[in-house]
Amino acid sequence: MKEEEIKRLKEKIKNAPSLLKKQLLIVALISKILKEKGKNVPLVVGGCALSYYSREVYLTNDIDLLYADIEALDAVLKNLGFKKEGRFWYSEELELVIEVPGSFPEEEIAPLEKVIFDEEDLECFLLSVEDIILDRLKACKYLKSQIDCEMAEVLIARYFNGIDWDYIKRKSKLPENDVFDILRKIKKKYERKD
Repeated sequence: MKEEEIKRLKEKIKNAPSLLKKQLLIVALISKILKEKGKNVPLVVGGCALSYYSREVYLTNDIDLLYADIEALDAVLKNLGFKKEGRFWYSEELELVIEVPGSFPEEEIAPLEKVIFDEEDLECFLLSVEDIILDRLKACKYLKSQIDCEMAEVLIARYFNGIDWDYIKRKSKLPENDVFDILRKIKKKYERKD
């Protein structure tokens, strides 16, 4: 990717109309650079993915990415002007923070959500809404996080008819999740009574 194109896209990111759009655009730019180097793309998880699915009902200041090739990602972030502080990468210019808490999940995940920015031929990938719901249900149950309970319910209500219920039920019963009881309770509230 040419330096002038990167500079133009960074300017577009700086002027994005919302924090979420800035966050997703920077991930899309990072993804494009990595793809041009023959690398896989990172996966957006955590609060940033929740912000996307909740349509910014929930907001977060940082972007959580899953990525295995840390050296390749570190090089791209450095080239984009990010500085590493502890476990976070920070761009003063873009006012963005990135954390890479792990690599791509090895267990089964639902199909990813692809976000496309047509005007720039950019795209990024997010963890599925089903897996975000499961993540929030675990925080609800085990961390006693009321906001996560509420966000799981918001997502279930919003995406009820599009959720892969077989997948989410199966995963919610696994010992490492064990949230089927909460899932069933929330699901009952939104089932249609014809």
